Amino acid sequence: MRYLYIAVGGALGSCARYFVSSLDYKFSNAMLPFGTLVVNTTGSFIIGLLWGMLDRFSMPQSFRWFVFVGILGGYTTFSTFTLESFNLFRDREYGIALMNVILSNILGIGFVFAGYYLSQLMFKAFD
Repeated sequence: MRYLYIAVGGALGSCARYFVSSLDYKFSNAMLPFGTLVVNTTGSFIIGLLWGMLDRFSMPQSFRWFVFVGILGGYTTFSTFTLESFNLFRDREYGIALMNVILSNILGIGFVFAGYYLSQLMFKAFD
């Protein structure tokens, strides 16, 4: 059953990633792969928020597989991020490549913290 939870969640996450990224490609002419940045930072925020909730509530293992491995694993695009960064470096777009690496990492970590602490604030209201 674990693989079914992961597969279904992964399919949903991949579709969500494609939707968010396609908005960037449709509406943005920016050289920075903004869609991937949005997916990585929102995924980081969501994983932080949900992880913070797990500090307060017990969740079944099947939920963890479905959401963390499946949905968020399919949604966040670290492999796409690394390929896009590689291509920018290869094409000698060093400034854009460096900005992409720095922003994705700093914002990603920052959004995990933000999501986690927001969940703690939300639940503090119920204490």
